[in-house]
Amino acid sequence: MITVTETPADLLDAALGDPWDAANPVGFAGILAADERQEMFAEGERRLDAFGLNAEFVPVRHGGRLGRADRLAAALRTLWRRDPCLGLGYGFSSFIASVNLWSAGDEQQRRTAAGMLLDNRKIASVYHELAHGNDFAHAEFAARPAPGGGWLLNGTKEIVTNFRRADALVVFARTDGAPGSRSHSQFFVRKDGLPEGALRYLDRFPSSGMRGVQLGGGRFTDCPVPDGALLGEPGRGIETALKSFQLTRSIIPSMCVGPLDTALRTAVGFALERRLYGGAAADLPYVRTVLGRAFADLLAVDAFTTVVVRALQVLPEETPVLASASKYLASRMLLDTLEELRGVLGAQSYLREGPYAVFQKMARDVAPATFGHASRSACLVTVLPQLPRLARRAWFASAPAPAALFDLDADLPELDFGLLAAGSPHTDGLAATLVETAERLGGRGPAGRLAARFRDELAALREECRALAPQDITIGASPHAYAAAGRYTVVLAAAAVLGVWWHAQHAEHAQHGPRPGLRDEAALLAALDRLDRRLPGRSVLTAAERADLDRQLFDRAVERFADRRLFDLTARHIPG
Repeated sequence: MITVTETPADLLDAALGDPWDAANPVGFAGILAADERQEMFAEGERRLDAFGLNAEFVPVRHGGRLGRADRLAAALRTLWRRDPCLGLGYGFSSFIASVNLWSAGDEQQRRTAAGMLLDNRKIASVYHELAHGNDFAHAEFAARPAPGGGWLLNGTKEIVTNFRRADALVVFARTDGAPGSRSHSQFFVRKDGLPEGALRYLDRFPSSGMRGVQLGGGRFTDCPVPDGALLGEPGRGIETALKSFQLTRSIIPSMCVGPLDTALRTAVGFALERRLYGGAAADLPYVRTVLGRAFADLLAVDAFTTVVVRALQVLPEETPVLASASKYLASRMLLDTLEELRGVLGAQSYLREGPYAVFQKMARDVAPATFGHASRSACLVTVLPQLPRLARRAWFASAPAPAALFDLDADLPELDFGLLAAGSPHTDGLAATLVETAERLGGRGPAGRLAARFRDELAALREECRALAPQDITIGASPHAYAAAGRYTVVLAAAAVLGVWWHAQHAEHAQHGPRPGLRDEAALLAALDRLDRRLPGRSVLTAAERADLDRQLFDRAVERFADRRLFDLTARHIPG
């Protein structure tokens, strides 16, 4: 049985061992060698087979271990901290596909999918067409009724993870030539029954990141599938995808904190070891500042993404907006932070061999993960049409989010895929938490000033978004409208940071809880300051206050490094 101290993340860390140990067969040495060969890391896959990672993607009711989205995200983060290629190519691609089955499949389809995954087989999500990218409503790949029953699939799909080696596919296809949201459906296709010639594979697409992942394509020609392959009712493909995206868009940025942890760990180790000007590189003020701020960025991203993942089970009605906001902002912050860390390592950040070579792999692999599946612009397009409605009905009117959203150690009900909806939320509990916390702090001290800053930004957004023109909530929106959506994501992130900190300060277990680091005011202020600097206008903290925070966060980062603890909110001990 998995106990509170033995989460899937803990068990997976133990199974994979210290990645920095050269003698570890599934350590960074083997991972980097496989990357140079542009292959999936075979020994890593064998170890994950033995661990049964696919069980994390299968709901408990179907024989798996998926009951809490936050524990799934933490387990995937553990894997992505070591090798994003394994994280995507072994696991997450199957999860992306299977979510559609848990959301819309019938009992037989779910049993079949669960059996495949629990048998260490793979399912591929076959969505993308290069001509249309994230614009699924215009996808041309077609499914037409076949004479005598069933369907015929025709068309080409590209940039699909594990297309060739998956045992089954979830295929997104046009089933109606008319425009509109009811024009597409999804099909669960087993490859073992396809006639010869019905599916021909395309060559792998070259890529600078995720080089070990099979990013292929395929061409279907009158490919027959039975009536039982259809997921749900005809014409519900986009609706099913929008529900599923809430899970995948929430979890992707959360698990990408793992590669950032490794990149920061590599940079801290380099700074402490590298000798410059008669001392260590870490003695230089610039280096210390970059490392401290990168740590603050990681904490801000972790707070935001963890709260959004928990919202899947605490506030599922609000996740259509939260998931896209998290995917947009967290992806942007991750890439920016990696680029700043590159300045610490200099030329070492590009080398593909030596003690710091894992940095370049993490930086290359994270880049496609931040725009793959759904680009940042696509996420903002999802948020845009919600802004006028939220401005008029929700901001400064909704009730604050439940405490369970911010109590990161509290248990959660079993994940219910039926609660995920493709509609528009009418409340904004996270923004309401920001308003409540700002009122409680009353502008006192740096925390109060920062909270007031984000509350005032929300008030300004309320006025601007109420006045948005109809064309400004579409893909053709003005740069000003897109900027407003981006600012809103920053406000939500600040609300998450404040909510986690406030709860840790005032919850009954705060004095003896397992995560004292959550009550660290310096970390709170540094994370909020990093978010504040993403907004227009004058920053809240003074130069002296910021310099003091930079020093404190650098010292804390070095302490975590020396103590072999994660840099995220868990601060848990790890092997290596």
